Amino acid sequence: MSIPATHPFAFDPTYGMQLDELLAVEPPEEPDGFDPFWETRYQKALTVDPQPALSRGELTHPDWHVLDLVYLSTDAFRIGGWLLLPRAGRVRRGLVVGHGYGGRERPDFDLPVTETALIFPCCRGLSLSAHPPISENPSWHVLHDIDKKDSYIIGGCVEDIWLAVSTLVAVYPWLSGHIGYSGISFGGGVGAMAIAYDDRIDRGHLALPSFGHQPLRLKLPSVGSAQSVQEYQAEHANVLETLRFFDAATAARRIRVPMLTAVALFDPSVAPPCQFAVANSIPKFNEIFILDAGHFDYPGSAEQEAVLRDKIGQFFRVS
Repeated sequence: MSIPATHPFAFDPTYGMQLDELLAVEPPEEPDGFDPFWETRYQKALTVDPQPALSRGELTHPDWHVLDLVYLSTDAFRIGGWLLLPRAGRVRRGLVVGHGYGGRERPDFDLPVTETALIFPCCRGLSLSAHPPISENPSWHVLHDIDKKDSYIIGGCVEDIWLAVSTLVAVYPWLSGHIGYSGISFGGGVGAMAIAYDDRIDRGHLALPSFGHQPLRLKLPSVGSAQSVQEYQAEHANVLETLRFFDAATAARRIRVPMLTAVALFDPSVAPPCQFAVANSIPKFNEIFILDAGHFDYPGSAEQEAVLRDKIGQFFRVS
């Protein structure tokens, strides 16, 4: 075990909890109307034609054809990103790859997959999908329209993932039902909400998933976007009315496909009890991979990440 013993934070990023306690964390009580809220949004998203536009960009790689991508999401929001196509073999699987709250500057060329078309979308307001007045700063982005349940930015980001799936299906119709999702932190939380209602996604990998157990997320000291939401709550005191509908742990209870979830015992940005609330809520077909720490460098991190990487490769292997 290499849980960090020293750190610069004014709080304990383990929150004094051991593994057995974390594995016992349950999802919060869910609000009335959770399913209709998301099912309606999903059905609306399915009516959107993503109109994907592909062009050759500046990036090159020996293993991948790299194409710049733009597609339309809900509310005619233009989403930028990349499409990677394998130089060897056929395209037999699709994979949508989410990003953390820092956005994404380039695709990840090191994912251990073959014969797979990879889409790397930048969710609305971030990186290639920047759109003022939405702030690219996570601490402000996470607050955008937080007082309006139907237009809160996180809901739009979930829809951006659904339209990434629609884009893959539009370009490669035979991939429907053979599309996976992989996301970390912000992308992990958004991914849980997306997978829960999209039956076109057949498996998912979530790492250090955010937005889990929102009541706990509002209480446990954190840095980054969670701290921003806590500060907003301290001033406005009504934020949970919205956030209960954007709870990755509540959504995870609806997931019915194979999952690989990586969660950390120490994490200053996404409190471990909130991560475990997501992992523990997935009903079946879920392997939980334990990391000593998340959002923080620690001894042994490279070795743990290598083991996880191998599991990801096996998980998304084309059969």
